[in-house]
Amino acid sequence: MAERAEGFAPVFDETSRVLILGSFPSVRSRREGFYYGNPQNRFWKMLSSFFGEPLPKTVEEKRALVLGHGVALWDMVTSCEIVGSADDSIRGEHVADVGYLFGHAPIECVLCNGAKAYALYADAGAIPAKKMPSTSPANPRYREEVWHAALAEVFPAAAKAEKFSQKG
Repeated sequence: MAERAEGFAPVFDETSRVLILGSFPSVRSRREGFYYGNPQNRFWKMLSSFFGEPLPKTVEEKRALVLGHGVALWDMVTSCEIVGSADDSIRGEHVADVGYLFGHAPIECVLCNGAKAYALYADAGAIPAKKMPSTSPANPRYREEVWHAALAEVFPAAAKAEKFSQKG
């Protein structure tokens, strides 16, 4: 049975250079009250490994990780009717006003975490987006190196540090 659910406010500040857009928070994320709350989701592992940071455990640590590295988070769907966490069950969605965020942060790059986010953004975005492999545990085609390559285009110093730490 579908339920009406609300997403989260965007996480960004005046230093945010990359916007990572998801589709809509999972049941577990909605329960936790923050993005990518399912511990099986590979998002936080991917991001912390790219920046060479410890895996964040609390909402405060997650917020500090993204803001400390110039990353903004938001979902393309701000509210909808949804069954569980399934993107394909989303109905009656309200779509995020990403233009608002572009007016308040120096976003250079938009990375869409999965096909649903990318499809919804295609009609709304002034900045071209890249469709990234979903970090969801349900995605068997996830590849962390694709994410790292996209992030390295905006954060080359972090990419060099990450490669150095892998060799050491």
